[in-house]
Amino acid sequence: MRIKKYIFLLIAILIFSFLYFLLKNYTFSTDIKVKVFFGNIKKNPQAFDCTLVYGVERNIKKTPDFIKQTVEELLKGPLEEEKKEGYFSSINPNVKINSLVIKDGIAYIDFDPTLEQAVGGSCRVAAIRSQIVTTLKQFPEIKDVVISINGRTEDILQP
Repeated sequence: MRIKKYIFLLIAILIFSFLYFLLKNYTFSTDIKVKVFFGNIKKNPQAFDCTLVYGVERNIKKTPDFIKQTVEELLKGPLEEEKKEGYFSSINPNVKINSLVIKDGIAYIDFDPTLEQAVGGSCRVAAIRSQIVTTLKQFPEIKDVVISINGRTEDILQP
């Protein structure tokens, strides 16, 4: 009876050792592909429709705040390679997200005042809204987007 226990224990140790060494060097991918949306001077050269935006893929970590990370990628603007392909952002540099809450299919996103600094013209305002809304609406849980600046939703992003 003792020999059976030792054999069982030995087999268990071997199995666990094998699994440990097998999984030790295995990295579980937690990256997901998302899109961020920018204007593109080559795809929309005359800019007749200021709301036209085009998606480019980014890889981000799959974490509980991956939607916020996606918007943060949008705020970084196009990469150098993307700029060469004609992509541009209408969003000011250095914009920060104060908060992002998703409730009942609506994304409530609040930005710092940098979002609307020196923003003029209805075309640019429409482009900014389109970049943010289209980026957020790629996620099936988001049906609508409410943009605010320091908690204000009225009179923001006015031309």
